[in-house]
Amino acid sequence: MIEASGLTKDYGAKRAVDGLTFTVRPGVVTGFLGPNGSGKSTTMRLVLGLDAPTAGTAIVNGKRYRDFSAPLHEVGALLEARSVHTGRSAYHHLLALAQTHGIGKSRVTELVDLVGLHDVAGKRAGEFSLGMGQRLGIATALLGDPATLLLDEPVNGLDPEGIHWIRSLLKGLAAEGRTVFVSSHLMSEMELTADRLIVIGRGRLIADMSVDEFVQQASGKVVRVRSPQAERLSEVLAGPDVVVTSADRGTLEIHGLTAELVGEAAAAHGIVLHELTPLQVTLEEAFMDLTRADVEFRAVGAPAKKEEAAA
Repeated sequence: MIEASGLTKDYGAKRAVDGLTFTVRPGVVTGFLGPNGSGKSTTMRLVLGLDAPTAGTAIVNGKRYRDFSAPLHEVGALLEARSVHTGRSAYHHLLALAQTHGIGKSRVTELVDLVGLHDVAGKRAGEFSLGMGQRLGIATALLGDPATLLLDEPVNGLDPEGIHWIRSLLKGLAAEGRTVFVSSHLMSEMELTADRLIVIGRGRLIADMSVDEFVQQASGKVVRVRSPQAERLSEVLAGPDVVVTSADRGTLEIHGLTAELVGEAAAAHGIVLHELTPLQVTLEEAFMDLTRADVEFRAVGAPAKKEEAAA
């Protein structure tokens, strides 16, 4: 379990993390989302003791990270996959770390196979592609069989097969009762992988809820209906807080009512429905809507054409 309480970090006059309080619980994959510059990486560094907080605390499994005598057995982290000795092979990179914690060679061999690096285990890490480096970083995080994992952009550089593999891996680790905390910019992947979300903007907590709750909150009450009696249904549903629009003949889009209420109203008036579908935004759309005011770097518009620029 990861517990942040009033976590704050200042770099001179800039406040990167501003009073964050949240709990990452075991047994689920928790996605950590926020626009660029929102403080995600800084928060992870504070949890791992790589930076000291200006105020507040970050506790992992009941202790500060620096108080663990054998941290690899408690917490596995992937913050920068390229932070390896470039002259060492993948195998010897893992072996060197394993020896600092009394971890046997069999565990190193097991992880090399698990992350799909068996055929390149003897290759120098400095020659690895981005995707291979990510796999080595994930193996490093798993080396001590930790109860808690913090992974920053774990799918970065992976091909579709690798993305599917890491998705299954994270879900499997959570199912074993581990704490899995993952940051990512790939909303479509978070929608498939995460059970819960912690969203921050400009260093502050914006949302802490399940993925379903997050999407439903952004979607509001919007229902699409197809009916041969669409005009009659529109009259039945009319009200001060209800907006009914006609997409095409026989199809209505209803704002302000749930699918259950629309269905009950149709049944009560004997109106036949051919379709009754609650409309939901995607996780990406919900995220963009919620964090719009917290984007630090925003494109103003399309770049000028060459002729315009030269004028």
